[in-house]
Amino acid sequence: MENVINVKEILERIKKFKGFRTQVEVANFLGISKGTVSNWLIRNSIDFPLIIAKLPEVDLNWLLTGKGMPCHKPNYCNDRLASGEVQMLYNPKTPEVVDDRSVTLYDVTAAANLKTLFANKNQYALGKIVIPSIPVCDGAIYVSGDSMYPILKSGDIIGYKEIFNFSNVIYGEMYIVAFDLDGDEYLAVKYVNRSEIEGCIKLVSYNNHHDPMDIPMDHISTMAIVKFMIRKNMMM
Repeated sequence: MENVINVKEILERIKKFKGFRTQVEVANFLGISKGTVSNWLIRNSIDFPLIIAKLPEVDLNWLLTGKGMPCHKPNYCNDRLASGEVQMLYNPKTPEVVDDRSVTLYDVTAAANLKTLFANKNQYALGKIVIPSIPVCDGAIYVSGDSMYPILKSGDIIGYKEIFNFSNVIYGEMYIVAFDLDGDEYLAVKYVNRSEIEGCIKLVSYNNHHDPMDIPMDHISTMAIVKFMIRKNMMM
C-alpha cells in the first residue's frame, strides 16, 4: 500500500502554524535534535504521539492532508440571527503591510554645495517622497540642466545613495558628482566611465551636445549613485 503520509509537508505545516522559519526551530519546539528531524524526512516517518502531545490544538486532518482549518477548537457564534457552534468557511486574510519607504527631498540649490547638503540634511529638507518598494536611498534632489536629456530634464527628481569609497564606483552607472576645478565648485549628474587618463574618471552626458569630461579623482568631493528618477508631466 502506498504511503500517503508526506513528512516534509507535515513539517512545513507545523512551521506555518507556529510561525517558524527553519527546521531547527521545529526541532527545538518538539524537544528533539535536528538529526532526528532529518531522519524523519529520509524515512518519511514521524513520531505522531510526540506531535499530538506538543500540538493538542491542531486539527490532525489539516496536519496530515492540509485540508480544513489548522485548529480544531470550535468556533461559536453569538449573534441575534444565529448562535451556537459554527464552522468558519471564510477567514479573511490580514493585508500585508506595504513596504513604504520614504525618501526626503532636499533643496540642493540652497546649500553651498553637495557636501554641505549631505552634512546638514535637515536644514535643506523640502518634504517626503513615498513610493512602495522604492530603493533604499539617502535622499532626493531636483535635476537642473539638460546634459542628460531626454533621460532627465530640468525639474525631474532623482533619488541617490551616497558613495563614500570612490574606488567602488560602478562604471556605466549614473551618478551625482560634486567636484572643484580652478577654485570653482560644480555639480553634475552624469554617467561615470573609465578614463584613459590615470587618476581620473570620465563623466559622460546622454545629450551629445555636451562633451565628456575627465575629472581627477582628487578633485571630487562627493559622489552618489542615482537609484530612481521621477518626472513631472506638468510643472504646475
